[in-house]
Amino acid sequence: MLSHGNGFAIDGYFSFWSRFLGSFDVVVFDMRSHGQNPRAEPPNHDYAHMVPDLDGICRAVGEEFGEKPTAGVFHSMSAQCAMLQALAGRSDFAALILFDPPDVPPPGHPVRGKMEDYEHKLARWARQRRTHFDERSELARDYAKTRSGQRWAEGAAEQMARAVLQPDPAGGWRLACPTELEASMYLQVIPLGLWPKRGDFAMPVKLIGADPDKPYPAATALSNRALAAEGGFDYVAIPGTTHLLQLEEPAACAAAALDFLSEIGLSPGI
Repeated sequence: MLSHGNGFAIDGYFSFWSRFLGSFDVVVFDMRSHGQNPRAEPPNHDYAHMVPDLDGICRAVGEEFGEKPTAGVFHSMSAQCAMLQALAGRSDFAALILFDPPDVPPPGHPVRGKMEDYEHKLARWARQRRTHFDERSELARDYAKTRSGQRWAEGAAEQMARAVLQPDPAGGWRLACPTELEASMYLQVIPLGLWPKRGDFAMPVKLIGADPDKPYPAATALSNRALAAEGGFDYVAIPGTTHLLQLEEPAACAAAALDFLSEIGLSPGI
Protein backbone atom coordinates (compact mmCIF):
# COMPACT_ATOMS: atom_id res chain seq x y z
CA MET A 1 0.00 0.00 0.00
CA LEU A 2 1.42 3.35 -1.05
CA SER A 3 0.51 7.01 -0.66
CA HIS A 4 2.01 10.44 -1.18
CA GLY A 5 3.21 13.68 0.34
CA ASN A 6 1.39 16.94 1.02
CA GLY A 7 0.09 18.71 -2.09
CA PHE A 8 0.82 15.78 -4.37
CA ALA A 9 -1.06 12.63 -5.47
CA ILE A 10 -0.02 9.01 -5.76
CA ASP A 11 -0.46 8.67 -9.55
CA GLY A 12 2.36 11.19 -9.91
CA TYR A 13 4.71 8.66 -8.28
CA PHE A 14 4.04 6.08 -11.01
CA SER A 15 7.70 5.85 -12.04
CA PHE A 16 8.39 4.69 -8.48
CA TRP A 17 5.52 2.38 -7.59
CA SER A 18 5.20 0.78 -11.02
CA ARG A 19 8.40 -1.10 -10.12
CA PHE A 20 6.43 -3.18 -7.60
CA LEU A 21 3.65 -4.25 -9.96
CA GLY A 22 5.32 -7.38 -11.29
CA SER A 23 5.74 -8.98 -7.87
CA PHE A 24 3.11 -7.60 -5.49
CA ASP A 25 -0.54 -6.77 -5.17
CA VAL A 26 -0.22 -2.98 -5.20
CA VAL A 27 -2.80 -0.65 -3.68
CA VAL A 28 -2.25 3.07 -4.19
CA PHE A 29 -4.48 5.77 -2.75
CA ASP A 30 -4.73 9.52 -2.35
CA MET A 31 -5.15 11.22 1.01
CA ARG A 32 -8.20 13.36 1.65
CA SER A 33 -8.46 16.54 -0.46
CA HIS A 34 -5.76 15.22 -2.80
CA GLY A 35 -5.70 13.63 -6.24
CA GLN A 36 -9.02 12.06 -7.15
CA ASN A 37 -10.65 12.67 -3.77
CA PRO A 38 -13.17 15.39 -2.89
CA ARG A 39 -12.10 18.35 -0.81
CA ALA A 40 -12.56 18.18 2.94
CA GLU A 41 -13.74 21.16 4.94
CA PRO A 42 -10.75 23.01 6.43
CA PRO A 43 -11.47 21.95 10.05
CA ASN A 44 -11.42 18.30 8.88
CA HIS A 45 -8.18 18.52 6.93
CA ASP A 46 -5.67 17.42 9.53
CA TYR A 47 -3.82 14.43 10.92
CA ALA A 48 -6.64 13.75 13.37
CA HIS A 49 -8.86 12.89 10.39
CA MET A 50 -6.25 11.41 8.06
CA VAL A 51 -5.19 8.68 10.49
CA PRO A 52 -8.75 7.29 10.77
CA ASP A 53 -8.91 7.54 6.97
CA LEU A 54 -5.91 5.22 6.87
CA ASP A 55 -7.65 2.87 9.32
CA GLY A 56 -10.66 2.65 7.00
CA ILE A 57 -8.57 2.11 3.88
CA CYS A 58 -6.65 -0.71 5.57
CA ARG A 59 -9.91 -2.42 6.55
CA ALA A 60 -11.28 -2.09 3.02
CA VAL A 61 -8.09 -3.51 1.50
CA GLY A 62 -8.24 -6.46 3.88
CA GLU A 63 -11.85 -7.15 2.93
CA GLU A 64 -11.06 -6.95 -0.79
CA PHE A 65 -7.77 -8.87 -0.92
CA GLY A 66 -8.02 -11.01 2.18
CA GLU A 67 -5.67 -10.79 5.11
CA LYS A 68 -2.16 -10.85 3.65
CA PRO A 69 1.17 -9.57 4.96
CA THR A 70 1.15 -5.94 3.87
CA ALA A 71 3.90 -3.36 3.70
CA GLY A 72 3.01 0.31 3.98
CA VAL A 73 5.21 2.43 1.71
CA PHE A 74 4.57 6.08 2.42
CA HIS A 75 6.12 9.47 1.71
CA SER A 76 6.21 12.58 3.88
CA MET A 77 2.67 13.43 5.09
CA SER A 78 1.33 9.91 4.55
CA ALA A 79 4.44 8.51 6.27
CA GLN A 80 3.61 10.55 9.34
CA CYS A 81 0.01 9.30 9.25
CA ALA A 82 1.32 5.73 9.18
CA MET A 83 3.62 6.47 12.12
CA LEU A 84 0.77 7.97 14.13
CA GLN A 85 -1.46 4.99 13.35
CA ALA A 86 1.24 2.54 14.47
CA LEU A 87 2.06 4.49 17.62
CA ALA A 88 -1.64 4.42 18.54
CA GLY A 89 -1.58 0.62 18.33
CA ARG A 90 -4.01 0.52 15.40
CA SER A 91 -1.69 -0.64 12.60
CA ASP A 92 -1.73 -4.13 11.08
CA PHE A 93 1.09 -3.46 8.63
CA ALA A 94 3.72 -6.16 8.58
CA ALA A 95 6.32 -3.49 7.79
CA LEU A 96 6.57 0.24 7.23
CA ILE A 97 8.85 1.87 4.68
CA LEU A 98 8.82 5.60 5.32
CA PHE A 99 10.29 8.00 2.80
CA ASP A 100 11.66 11.17 4.40
CA PRO A 101 8.91 11.82 6.98
CA PRO A 102 9.19 15.51 7.97
CA ASP A 103 9.37 14.84 11.71
CA VAL A 104 10.32 17.92 13.72
CA PRO A 105 12.71 17.27 16.61
CA PRO A 106 11.88 18.43 20.14
CA PRO A 107 12.73 21.95 21.33
CA GLY A 108 16.44 22.48 21.85
CA HIS A 109 17.46 19.93 19.23
CA PRO A 110 20.08 21.25 16.77
CA VAL A 111 17.85 20.42 13.77
CA ARG A 112 14.65 21.90 15.26
CA GLY A 113 15.18 25.40 13.88
CA LYS A 114 15.99 24.16 10.40
CA MET A 115 12.80 22.11 10.28
CA GLU A 116 10.65 24.96 11.60
CA ASP A 117 12.10 27.32 8.98
CA TYR A 118 11.55 24.69 6.28
CA GLU A 119 7.88 24.15 7.13
CA HIS A 120 7.16 27.88 7.32
CA LYS A 121 8.88 28.39 3.97
CA LEU A 122 6.75 25.66 2.38
CA ALA A 123 3.59 27.15 3.86
CA ARG A 124 4.41 30.57 2.39
CA TRP A 125 5.16 28.97 -0.97
CA ALA A 126 1.90 27.00 -0.92
CA ARG A 127 -0.20 30.10 -0.26
CA GLN A 128 1.34 31.79 -3.30
CA ARG A 129 0.90 28.86 -5.67
CA ARG A 130 -0.95 29.28 -8.91
CA THR A 131 -4.22 27.36 -8.57
CA HIS A 132 -5.80 27.43 -12.05
CA PHE A 133 -4.37 26.18 -15.34
CA ASP A 134 -5.77 26.25 -18.84
CA GLU A 135 -3.74 23.14 -19.70
CA ARG A 136 -2.17 20.53 -17.45
CA SER A 137 1.09 20.99 -19.33
CA GLU A 138 1.39 24.45 -17.74
CA LEU A 139 1.74 22.91 -14.29
CA ALA A 140 4.19 20.33 -15.62
CA ARG A 141 6.37 23.17 -16.86
CA ASP A 142 6.11 24.89 -13.47
CA TYR A 143 7.25 21.72 -11.72
CA ALA A 144 10.17 21.34 -14.11
CA LYS A 145 11.41 24.84 -13.24
CA THR A 146 11.68 24.17 -9.50
CA ARG A 147 15.00 23.27 -7.88
CA SER A 148 13.83 19.73 -7.20
CA GLY A 149 11.83 19.45 -10.42
CA GLN A 150 14.96 19.94 -12.49
CA ARG A 151 16.12 16.60 -11.09
CA TRP A 152 12.85 14.70 -11.47
CA ALA A 153 12.90 11.55 -13.57
CA GLU A 154 11.75 11.76 -17.17
CA GLY A 155 7.98 12.11 -17.36
CA ALA A 156 7.49 12.71 -13.64
CA ALA A 157 6.44 16.35 -14.03
CA GLU A 158 3.75 15.43 -16.54
CA GLN A 159 2.53 12.51 -14.40
CA MET A 160 2.31 14.67 -11.30
CA ALA A 161 0.52 17.48 -13.12
CA ARG A 162 -2.15 15.04 -14.30
CA ALA A 163 -2.42 13.56 -10.81
CA VAL A 164 -2.92 16.75 -8.81
CA LEU A 165 -5.30 18.61 -11.13
CA GLN A 166 -9.07 18.23 -11.27
CA PRO A 167 -11.41 19.76 -13.86
CA ASP A 168 -12.46 23.26 -12.88
CA PRO A 169 -16.23 23.84 -13.28
CA ALA A 170 -15.37 27.25 -14.70
CA GLY A 171 -13.13 25.68 -17.34
CA GLY A 172 -9.58 24.42 -17.41
CA TRP A 173 -8.01 22.75 -14.39
CA ARG A 174 -7.55 23.50 -10.71
CA LEU A 175 -5.37 22.06 -7.95
CA ALA A 176 -7.18 19.23 -6.20
CA CYS A 177 -5.77 20.31 -2.84
CA PRO A 178 -6.54 23.98 -2.13
CA THR A 179 -3.47 25.99 -1.29
CA GLU A 180 -4.75 26.96 2.16
CA LEU A 181 -5.15 23.28 3.06
CA GLU A 182 -1.71 22.43 1.75
CA ALA A 183 -0.19 25.28 3.78
CA SER A 184 -2.01 24.19 6.92
CA MET A 185 -0.50 20.69 6.78
CA TYR A 186 3.03 22.07 6.63
CA LEU A 187 2.41 24.07 9.78
CA GLN A 188 0.66 21.21 11.58
CA VAL A 189 3.90 19.23 11.44
CA ILE A 190 5.69 21.58 13.86
CA PRO A 191 3.62 20.93 17.02
CA LEU A 192 2.95 17.29 16.14
CA GLY A 193 5.64 16.06 18.53
CA LEU A 194 6.51 13.09 16.33
CA TRP A 195 10.02 11.95 17.36
CA PRO A 196 9.60 8.26 18.21
CA LYS A 197 11.98 5.39 18.97
CA ARG A 198 12.26 2.17 17.00
CA GLY A 199 11.02 0.26 20.02
CA ASP A 200 7.71 2.15 19.86
CA PHE A 201 6.74 0.20 16.73
CA ALA A 202 5.50 -3.38 16.66
CA MET A 203 6.64 -3.98 13.06
CA PRO A 204 9.93 -3.57 11.17
CA VAL A 205 10.45 0.03 10.06
CA LYS A 206 12.80 1.42 7.43
CA LEU A 207 13.54 5.12 7.03
CA ILE A 208 14.64 6.10 3.53
CA GLY A 209 15.77 9.69 3.53
CA ALA A 210 17.01 12.49 1.34
CA ASP A 211 20.76 12.96 1.14
CA PRO A 212 22.07 14.77 4.24
CA ASP A 213 25.59 15.04 2.81
CA LYS A 214 24.81 16.89 -0.43
CA PRO A 215 25.56 20.61 -0.62
CA TYR A 216 22.66 22.51 0.95
CA PRO A 217 20.76 19.40 2.09
CA ALA A 218 17.03 19.46 2.68
CA ALA A 219 16.12 20.01 6.32
CA THR A 220 14.23 16.73 6.22
CA ALA A 221 17.45 14.96 5.24
CA LEU A 222 19.08 16.20 8.44
CA SER A 223 15.98 15.39 10.47
CA ASN A 224 15.75 11.81 9.22
CA ARG A 225 19.44 11.15 9.83
CA ALA A 226 19.05 12.43 13.38
CA LEU A 227 15.83 10.48 13.95
CA ALA A 228 17.47 7.27 12.78
CA ALA A 229 20.57 7.77 14.92
CA GLU A 230 18.70 8.79 18.06
CA GLY A 231 15.75 6.42 17.65
CA GLY A 232 17.62 3.34 16.48
CA PHE A 233 15.87 3.02 13.12
CA ASP A 234 17.07 1.06 10.12
CA TYR A 235 17.97 3.88 7.73
CA VAL A 236 19.46 4.66 4.36
CA ALA A 237 19.78 7.93 2.43
CA ILE A 238 19.50 8.09 -1.36
CA PRO A 239 22.53 9.98 -2.72
CA GLY A 240 21.94 13.31 -4.39
CA THR A 241 18.27 13.60 -3.49
CA THR A 242 16.02 16.13 -1.79
CA HIS A 243 12.71 15.59 -0.01
CA LEU A 244 11.07 14.50 -3.28
CA LEU A 245 13.47 11.59 -3.64
CA GLN A 246 10.98 9.14 -5.21
CA LEU A 247 10.38 11.57 -8.06
CA GLU A 248 14.09 12.26 -8.50
CA GLU A 249 15.50 8.73 -8.20
CA PRO A 250 12.59 6.29 -8.54
CA ALA A 251 14.77 3.28 -9.39
CA ALA A 252 17.11 3.76 -6.43
CA CYS A 253 14.20 4.38 -4.06
CA ALA A 254 12.36 1.26 -5.23
CA ALA A 255 15.54 -0.80 -4.94
CA ALA A 256 16.06 0.35 -1.34
CA ALA A 257 12.48 -0.60 -0.47
CA LEU A 258 12.75 -3.99 -2.18
CA ASP A 259 16.04 -4.74 -0.44
CA PHE A 260 14.41 -4.13 2.92
CA LEU A 261 11.39 -6.29 2.11
CA SER A 262 13.74 -9.09 1.11
CA GLU A 263 15.76 -8.71 4.31
CA ILE A 264 12.69 -9.08 6.53
CA GLY A 265 11.13 -11.95 4.56
CA LEU A 266 8.36 -10.04 2.79
CA SER A 267 9.55 -10.81 -0.70
CA PRO A 268 6.95 -12.38 -3.05
CA GLY A 269 6.24 -16.01 -2.29
CA ILE A 270 7.42 -15.84 1.32
